[in-house]
Amino acid sequence: MLRAFAWAIAVHLLVVLLMILGTLNWKPFRQPQATGMTIEAVMVDTSDIRERREQAQKAADAAQQKKQAQERRKQELEEQKQREKEVEEQKKIEEKQQRELDIQREKVQQEQKRIEAEAEAKRKKEAQDRLKALRVKREQELQEQKEAQQRELEKAKEKTAEAEKQRKIEAEKMKQLEARKQAEAAEQKAKAEDLAKQKEKEAAAKAFKAGEAATQETDYIAAIQNVVTENWLRPPTAQAGLRCTLKIVQIPGGEVISAAIAGTCNADEATRRSVVAAVERIDALPYRGFEKVFKREIDFIFIYDGD
Repeated sequence: MLRAFAWAIAVHLLVVLLMILGTLNWKPFRQPQATGMTIEAVMVDTSDIRERREQAQKAADAAQQKKQAQERRKQELEEQKQREKEVEEQKKIEEKQQRELDIQREKVQQEQKRIEAEAEAKRKKEAQDRLKALRVKREQELQEQKEAQQRELEKAKEKTAEAEKQRKIEAEKMKQLEARKQAEAAEQKAKAEDLAKQKEKEAAAKAFKAGEAATQETDYIAAIQNVVTENWLRPPTAQAGLRCTLKIVQIPGGEVISAAIAGTCNADEATRRSVVAAVERIDALPYRGFEKVFKREIDFIFIYDGD
């Protein structure tokens, strides 16, 4: 590449030198005349100079391109030769590898045949050994079966005698067990009768307590109804037959924490608010004497059937 570049520069310099020499007006040397001053002007056609310069430039460029094309072609030929050489070398390597692979494959096949032959011989020998061992084992099993049958016969005799002995023992145990069951049954019967009597007593006591509690709870609800009615400021719109369910939250002692309509209520809005306000104005709901039926949250039905 450097050589081509140097050649291109030299060609350009030569063209420029020729252009400069072409512009000079060469005339024979003449002695100056003393008769007077004469000024002689030479007209130079610049378009001709420019045309010759362009032609020279084109010629230089063409020479440069030709040079570069020749060098590229030369380089391509060298690269093609190198590739062909590499392909040939690769082909030789592959052929060598194939030969080695064929040799190796042949060795493997021979080794495989040898192994198969040895395995076949070993298999035949093992089959013969197994057959011999099976015959010996079968003879031993037959002998062992005979001995086992003899032992089983002796055991059967022993078991028969032992079974008879065990039967007598079991019969005695059953006799004792039956006597024990009869005693336990009598004891269980007595306990069941006692338990039934105890349950009857407990049921009676529970029924009594339940009735007492129900009566006390009825009294508790009636007491709440009385105290709420006393604190109720009946609005003009309240009608007889009023039924309003309220949820009242209280603490031990009867102090009201909150009250709100929580169910059916057949009253107008003003009457509803008056019932809730009546509960909230109470300092404390009835508590003393009703501790057993006290609940933190109660559903209370306010009733008004008219005066």
